[in-house]
Amino acid sequence: MRPNRPHPVRILGIDPGLRRTGWGIVESAGNSLGFVACGCVETDDRLSLAERLATLHAGLSKIVELHRPFEAAVEETFVNADSRGALKLGQARGIALLVPAQAGLAVAEYAPTVIKKSVVGAGRAEKAQVRMMIGVLLPKSTPKADDECDALAIAICHAHHRNAPALRIAAGSAG
Repeated sequence: MRPNRPHPVRILGIDPGLRRTGWGIVESAGNSLGFVACGCVETDDRLSLAERLATLHAGLSKIVELHRPFEAAVEETFVNADSRGALKLGQARGIALLVPAQAGLAVAEYAPTVIKKSVVGAGRAEKAQVRMMIGVLLPKSTPKADDECDALAIAICHAHHRNAPALRIAAGSAG
């Protein structure tokens, strides 16, 4: 008789940005993590804001359709001193939240310090430390850009926290 093995859950991590939105997909089964894919949706800064947001929407929609994740996680906005930049980032983040929600996925949000602490063990970890740990945790991963690496870190963070009672309460699924 085979022991019960948890079914893998496919998780989409999204690192929102107006120029480049990173995405990463992992499969989580119990304590096991597996790399599925990663990449970036890039926009042309010569286009209008509306066209750039449409590009992000179309690109992320294609990723969701192609990889069929079960859940998604998005990084919370980092407070920016430049209010115009913060507003544009917020609009890109809105697309990052909207696309998986439209597909019927549960969407969690995590602060950058929580993501870093989940992956590296320290909330103020440097990008190089995050990249190194992504290589350790997902040895088959192939992130080329920091945005892809960050998106994989977001997905890993969600894999670690997805069954936390506080997250279930926040999502309204606690019984």
